[in-house]
Amino acid sequence: MAMTTRALNQAAWMLALFCMPLARAAPPRAPAPGAGPFQPTVEVAHYWISPSERKALDVYRRAWKGLGGKWIDMPSKDKLAETTMATDMVANGYPPAVVQWNGNGESMELASMGVIQDIDDIAVADHWRDFLPPNLIKHISYKGHIYYVPVNIHAENWLWTNKKIFDRLKLPLPTSWDDVLASAAKIKSAGYVPIALGAGGWEISLLFNNIVYSVYGPEGYARLSGGGDAKVVMAAPMLKALEILRRLSAFVDSVRDGKTWVDATMAVGRGRAGMQFMGDYAKGELLGAGLAVDKDFRCSLAPGTKSIYFVVIDAFVFPVTNNEQVRRSQRLFARQIMNVNNQLAFNRFKGSIPPRIDIQRDNLDTCGKIGLDLISREHGEVFAQSMLMPPQNSQAWIDVVANYFNHPEISPASAQRQLAEVLSRR
Repeated sequence: MAMTTRALNQAAWMLALFCMPLARAAPPRAPAPGAGPFQPTVEVAHYWISPSERKALDVYRRAWKGLGGKWIDMPSKDKLAETTMATDMVANGYPPAVVQWNGNGESMELASMGVIQDIDDIAVADHWRDFLPPNLIKHISYKGHIYYVPVNIHAENWLWTNKKIFDRLKLPLPTSWDDVLASAAKIKSAGYVPIALGAGGWEISLLFNNIVYSVYGPEGYARLSGGGDAKVVMAAPMLKALEILRRLSAFVDSVRDGKTWVDATMAVGRGRAGMQFMGDYAKGELLGAGLAVDKDFRCSLAPGTKSIYFVVIDAFVFPVTNNEQVRRSQRLFARQIMNVNNQLAFNRFKGSIPPRIDIQRDNLDTCGKIGLDLISREHGEVFAQSMLMPPQNSQAWIDVVANYFNHPEISPASAQRQLAEVLSRR
């Protein structure tokens, strides 16, 4: 999940990928018609490689093999590596059958260019619109037709807390940034790391997005994350947001080189740190380590964001192919992704919530029920910054925020001007 903050940057890569002509006929990956029984076969390009992500994907791998299918695993270290690999395959005339991607506005360009399969016939036959929320349908559709198969919905605006530390110090769950700072000071005095953080700049950006939403509100957040209004950056709330971020920087581990977001998550889970601001993929790692919600750790939405879900939609997309056997495999794969039992098992490992709202609430933990309530009601979700900001701005924004956080000599006013410059780029 670490690469989600660069997803829109890499959408441009994917557009270039699929614009390449098929150089030669695809090598055989399934029996030709009349050559023998049909064996469903898919190459699955993905970047789910953390422990919980691997376990989650295994749910679908086992289900596919249970159908007698052949699964050719194509993992990459991150989204950019996945796209580069797929680019090479397309250039050589054999695109992968299945590609992990995100459902968002930029991705709809792939559908508009006719380079990914329209799977609306499957969606209609299996009544997807009866159990997928309308505000999700619009993110996986183009001109009324569904092109993406959603496998989960993540949110990036979670606060994870160690229950034993908070209970020992008699700390309530923070509901404001002043609460977070006060709790952090007490946690530090007790000898724990107040806020766990890895080395990735995108992790700092997740924290900052929460602050931005809380001080700007929904309209201001949308204008900023949409990347089209540099004037909004120069307003007073941005200085306030940067000042809060600077104060929080005093409560993270000073030595973070080489540490990942998973390391930070486990520091909270194992009681070495009090808090982490991270997407709900953190829950997948905590559960995978044998820890339990409301026993070892707690979840709450970050201060100022309790009524909104910063969503990231993980999905699969199917490149266009002339191979009828591959097309049959793609459609069968889509049905397996939407299977109720598969969705429940996958999302338990992944830490996310299933996109199907017909799945009983009893199957979800405290965190999942919060998410289900929000995505099931109108205006209960917005795209995460990583999904919303244009690709030419997204990574530059993250870099400025991380550099400011890591270098106390940079003033809030200076960082504010740099962020305005980022959004001024076209």
